[in-house]
Amino acid sequence: MKTELLDAVESKSLKENVPYFEIGDIVDVHYKIKEGEKERIQVFNGTVIARKGRGINEMFTVRRMVGSEGVERIFPLNSPNVVKIKPIRSGKTRRAKLYFLRKRTGKAVKLAQQHSDHTVSR
Repeated sequence: MKTELLDAVESKSLKENVPYFEIGDIVDVHYKIKEGEKERIQVFNGTVIARKGRGINEMFTVRRMVGSEGVERIFPLNSPNVVKIKPIRSGKTRRAKLYFLRKRTGKAVKLAQQHSDHTVSR
C-alpha cells in the first residue's frame, strides 16, 4: 500500500522519454551546468558502470578516462539537469556492477561489443 502511494506521487516527476541503456554501454550524458548566472550544457562521455535505485531515486554511474586518471560521475536519471542521454555503443557484460574496471588501464578497460538494436552509430 505504501509503495503504491509513493509510486503514484513520484510518477508525476518521472521523465517520460528515457532511452534504453544498460551496464557496459558507452553513453553521452548532456547535462546543465550553472556558472554564476549563465547556464550551459556539457557532455560527459563514458561507460555506464552501475545503475541503482528505482523510480525517482534511480541513479547511474558513468566512468571515463581523462589522460591517465579515471573520472566517475553519478547522475540522477530523472534530474531536470540531465538534458539528454544518448547511447553510443553497447557493451557485453556478465556483471551488474563493473567496479572492476577501476583497476584496469588502457585496452583492458574496453568491453566487447554486444550486437543489438539499441546501438547508435556516430
